Amino acid sequence: MSSSEDLQYPRQLLEYRDGFLVSKAMFTACELGIFDLLQECGGPLSSTAIAERLHASVDGMERLLCACVGLKLLEFEMKKSEAFYKNTDLSAIYLTKSSPKSLLPMMIYYSHTVYKYSNNLTEAVREGTHQHQRVSGISSKVFEAVYRSDDEMITFMEFMNSFSMLFDRDVLTAFDLSPFDKVCDLGGCSGALAKLWASMYPNSTITVFDLPEVINAAKKQLIPAEDNRILFHEGDFFEDPFPEADLYIFGRVFHDWNDDKCLQLLSKVYNSCKPGGGVMLIESFLNEDKMGPLPTQLFSLKMLLMTEGKERTTSEYKTLLMAAGFRDIEARNTGKFYAAILGLK
Repeated sequence: MSSSEDLQYPRQLLEYRDGFLVSKAMFTACELGIFDLLQECGGPLSSTAIAERLHASVDGMERLLCACVGLKLLEFEMKKSEAFYKNTDLSAIYLTKSSPKSLLPMMIYYSHTVYKYSNNLTEAVREGTHQHQRVSGISSKVFEAVYRSDDEMITFMEFMNSFSMLFDRDVLTAFDLSPFDKVCDLGGCSGALAKLWASMYPNSTITVFDLPEVINAAKKQLIPAEDNRILFHEGDFFEDPFPEADLYIFGRVFHDWNDDKCLQLLSKVYNSCKPGGGVMLIESFLNEDKMGPLPTQLFSLKMLLMTEGKERTTSEYKTLLMAAGFRDIEARNTGKFYAAILGLK
């Protein structure tokens, strides 16, 4: 129920109205390289100096810098009536290329791709389907629009690396997975989860299974070739046999697909498993009534725009696992955006 104060002055609605400008201001600062420049300089710079070095207008830059101060992405100090800007700790850690915790690829992907799709949310809700045709002129495969060029594929893979860096250690420690010596990461993309697994379980091997073009890119750019604990297998997980494994992992895969295709993949894994083997799904779970959490609800809208899938409740994932034959199913929350559910044969 709204408070009387909200009804007198709709502060919340006005904040929501400008929500897209909040994200776009952050994305623009990332794309222009503002945070990188300030990090490299090591000291505060004026709006004029920043504009000159980044080949932007002084007026436009000053407005953006002020907005970033309001968003607590930048700090400022006054020198002779002129503002000098520097990164906050948050921006220095997460929005600069040089930081080992950089989320810059995630922000670039959202700016170039997700933001573009979001303009078609009204049509997506009316039609109940993804918006590839409107955004890119491609209407066939779900992720063809994302992979329409090598550069965009690499951007997507780096974006997935950002997710892996933030969440996968918590997910991989949610269960005792040490009994599984041979693991297969189905749809393993950049191999970020595989690298983490290899560091956590040095006596095991993990196979990254993905499309040939993804595997080739991962080998060239994102995986150390000398690590013989990480193996590669090219294929389409709907069409080709799975490598032999004790544990199969689907990380952020099932929310891309409808229930029938999820069940198809789970049944295929079940048939590939030996008794005692299992499957683990890494996803963001909706509450059972689907009335939260908000980040997962918004992510489900993103899935509507870009895939044929959706975010699901724990019970919905358990139902799919049981339909495929898995038992001893257990879900674990990490307290962050992603959680895990494990089923055994």
